[in-house]
Amino acid sequence: MSVETSRAARKPRIDAQRNRERLIDAAKTAFTEAGADASLEEIARRAQVGIGTLYRHFPTRDAILEAVYRREVQTLANAAERLLETRTAGEAMHDWMHLFVDYIATKKLIAPALGSMAGGASEMFAASGVLINGAVNRLVEAAKASGEIRTDIGAGDLTHALIGFAYGASGPGWDISAKRLIDVLMDGLRRPDTRSEAG
Repeated sequence: MSVETSRAARKPRIDAQRNRERLIDAAKTAFTEAGADASLEEIARRAQVGIGTLYRHFPTRDAILEAVYRREVQTLANAAERLLETRTAGEAMHDWMHLFVDYIATKKLIAPALGSMAGGASEMFAASGVLINGAVNRLVEAAKASGEIRTDIGAGDLTHALIGFAYGASGPGWDISAKRLIDVLMDGLRRPDTRSEAG
C-alpha cells in the first residue's frame, strides 16, 4: 500500500471517530436538557452532522444511549489514575467523589431508558460496576498508603457511602447536597491526627 493510499484510508477513520465523539457529546447534552427522549434529529443538529451519519454510528436510540453511558463510566474510572498523578491521594479521592456525583446525575437521566433496552442492560451495568469499584479501590488504597485516611477504611465502606448519596438522586439541588456530604465524609475519613492540618 502506498503512503498516499495509507493516508487516504486513515483520514475517513479519523473523521468517523471525530463524528462519533461529537455525536456522543451532543447526545449527553441533549439527554441532560431534555431527558432520554431527546430527538435524534436534534442530537445530529447539535453535532453538526446529518441524520444519516448519526444512524451509521448509532442505528438505534438504545445504541447512542448505551454509548453515552459507557463513556461516562470509562471517563469516571480513568479519572482516578489521572487525579492521582496531579494531586495528593486524599485530594484525588475527594475530587473523584465529586465526579461520581456528576456521573450519577447523567445516569439517573438515562438509566430508565437503558433498563428498558431490548435484551436488558444488566451485563452493561455489571461491567460498569467492576470499573467503578476498581477506581474506588485504587483511590482508597493510595490514600491509606499515604497516611491521609484511616487504615480501617475499605473500598466497600466508601462504595456504600457513595451508594447512599446516589440513592437520594432526586429533587432540586440533590447534587449540591451530595457534594456537601462528601466534604463531611472526607473529614471523617481523615486520620484523627491529620484533621487539623487538613482544615
